[in-house]
Amino acid sequence: MTSTSTAAARDLGTLPEWDLSDLYPSPESPELAHDLDTAEAAAKAFHAAYAGKLDGLSGAEFGAALAEYERIGETISRAMSYAQLVYSGDVADPANGRFYQGIQERATAISAHTLFFELEINRLDDARIEAKLDAPAAARCRPWLRDLRAFRPHQLSDELERFIHDKSVAGRSSWIRLFDETMARLRFPVEGRELTSAEALHLMSDSDGARRKAAARSLGKVLGDNVAQFALITNTLAKDKEIEDTWRGYARPWSSRNLANRVEDEVVDALVAAVRDCYGQLSHRYYRLKAKWFGRDQLDYWDRNAPLPDDEDRTYRWEEARDCVLAAYHRFSPELAAIGRRFFERPWIDAPVRPGKSPGAFAHPTVPSAHPYLLVNFLGKTRDVMTVAHELGHGVHQVLAAGQGWLMADAPLTLAETASVFGEMLTFQSMLAEEADPRRRRTLLAGKVEDMLNTVVRQIAFYQFERRLHEERGRGELAPERIGELWMEVQSDSLGPALRFDDEYRHFWTYIPHFIHSPFYVYAYAFGDCLVNSLYSVYRAGAPGFEGRYLDMLRAGGTLRHKDLLAPFGLDATDPAFWRKGLDVVVAMIDELEQM
Repeated sequence: MTSTSTAAARDLGTLPEWDLSDLYPSPESPELAHDLDTAEAAAKAFHAAYAGKLDGLSGAEFGAALAEYERIGETISRAMSYAQLVYSGDVADPANGRFYQGIQERATAISAHTLFFELEINRLDDARIEAKLDAPAAARCRPWLRDLRAFRPHQLSDELERFIHDKSVAGRSSWIRLFDETMARLRFPVEGRELTSAEALHLMSDSDGARRKAAARSLGKVLGDNVAQFALITNTLAKDKEIEDTWRGYARPWSSRNLANRVEDEVVDALVAAVRDCYGQLSHRYYRLKAKWFGRDQLDYWDRNAPLPDDEDRTYRWEEARDCVLAAYHRFSPELAAIGRRFFERPWIDAPVRPGKSPGAFAHPTVPSAHPYLLVNFLGKTRDVMTVAHELGHGVHQVLAAGQGWLMADAPLTLAETASVFGEMLTFQSMLAEEADPRRRRTLLAGKVEDMLNTVVRQIAFYQFERRLHEERGRGELAPERIGELWMEVQSDSLGPALRFDDEYRHFWTYIPHFIHSPFYVYAYAFGDCLVNSLYSVYRAGAPGFEGRYLDMLRAGGTLRHKDLLAPFGLDATDPAFWRKGLDVVVAMIDELEQM
């Protein structure tokens, strides 16, 4: 049975598929070829006009150079976005893989002509930059220049930077592609069907305990059969990162991620410490309570996300999920809901589960002159509704920030999760307020707690796993068995004694794409969740003008740091009490569940 027929059997409604023609009509389209050719010619002309000459430019001339650099970059990004979305739609199709690789190689070759620009900017002293920023055309890009120049201490020679740039398509990018295509090809046998990873993982929250166990065993078996390849990919990418970090002078493996996220190491360390200190009050306590609901002392790991025993396991049709999310958004902000409605009225969302499709979910911003696209794998569960709310939050954020232009629209990862998690919270609170049945209310509240534990506790555990893995990789290659030991240690520590892990669970680290795509990304989820909990508390307290300030925060894109963005709400992420305030929201929910 195919994924599509499985979805149809559950009556999930009319699931939308995206239409990428707003970017390009097809991979063979003359429009795509024209844009790449135009970008290449413009990049060569840009190099001829400005290479080695930035110091002597007036402020107005520098502003013109920034505008041209942005225009070329957006053209390249449009082509790259299209290629990535085509590839994500069916990762298993070799033609898509070749197309994506070809566009990557072409984009890398074109951008090699403009690589000098950022390097040369960072060689100018502060006084020279400030003088140029007197011109309005240049001053517009002050936030981008601030963030670019933060990397000055880690910049290498032009020759080395060019070498790293040119080699990326045959190095890190190729290993990431190998991971993606390997995961897309794997099939997991469950009850006579060959499932994708997304379908098998979905069964881990099925109402049938035997089916959950069968899916878990199949995942462990297939991932274990392929663990040597995943370990090779992981070891190689970790070593590649270590080599580059050493050359660039980063103190710790995660320092470059923090710098890119525009957040200080000590702020992230405070977040991690706060979450780890709360393991006992959060995950350990909740899973002990859940085991009690199941009449046990311990839960098997495949029961961690199981529906509660009295959960009716409702299935939402796509139209119901859409209306639920948009209604929640509208109660908070009609403007936010109006932007969100565009995604459903236009073919900007890809929702069905199908073989070869990228698992999980994402919102791709593409470029400011176009619009974002959302990918979800919708199977009708409450969690799938929350995923739609989450990705739609990213989408509306990206639409609102597009006015900042290609250089400054993207928020750092820590702040990029704000709108998505806030959208989830709005949707959850709306669903909870409309539910009168006590059993269903408990189910909704427990589901939200589990989602928050997955976002906060589990992601910080992932971050701890990455830290330990990269630190040990610095002393030599890790055997698959050792990686599995690290995984089991952090999982046991974070989830607590109420969870029982069988041996095959040691292979479950292999399917987490963030470890491969974006090392040390995962703490951004916990950052965003705790931040939103604090932000939502301000909103619920009736802070005047909250909606307008919130939308302004989203419109800022990447122009402001977290301290400046949160100041209008009276919040400060550098305050150690900030993180505890966010975690106390989850603690209070578990308190309520214990009293039910």
